Amino acid sequence: MRAVFVDKDGTLVENVPYNVDPARIALTPGAADGIAALARHGYRVLVVSNQPGVGLGKFPLHALDQVKARLEEMVALDGFYFCPHAPGAGCDCRKPSPGLLERAAREHSVSLRDSWLIGDILDDIEAGRRAGCRTVLLDKGNETEWHLTPERVPHYVARDLGEAAALILGQ
Repeated sequence: MRAVFVDKDGTLVENVPYNVDPARIALTPGAADGIAALARHGYRVLVVSNQPGVGLGKFPLHALDQVKARLEEMVALDGFYFCPHAPGAGCDCRKPSPGLLERAAREHSVSLRDSWLIGDILDDIEAGRRAGCRTVLLDKGNETEWHLTPERVPHYVARDLGEAAALILGQ
């Protein structure tokens, strides 16, 4: 089984910091068509997202249930995985660690080497590479550090999820 792991904020949905209000969740341009194309071609679509707002006390853990429900109304998802820890918590699930991808892969019988990660910052790319996936960076201006190491260099760069899906499907 193969999958596309998709970052949430800034990749799948517009980046509104610490937003858990379903009414304020909006897909990014190209997201609906891109996700639909990947699903049609047999990819599992799995969201992997750092959600430090839980660990920082910005919102309760259960608030992510309504976020997941809203996302599932908007696009076909096979799973929603998140790290609730604050930065520096020392967990193995916060990207750039690959823990979320590894867990999702185990639970969905996914081959990581046959899978992809799409994200909008280099921590996403590093998590994908460390898990053994190919990667696509959505270059939307959301990366601010540009600390490049071999693990942080994307395989491909795209403008939006629609273009990323076309790249993946063309491979």
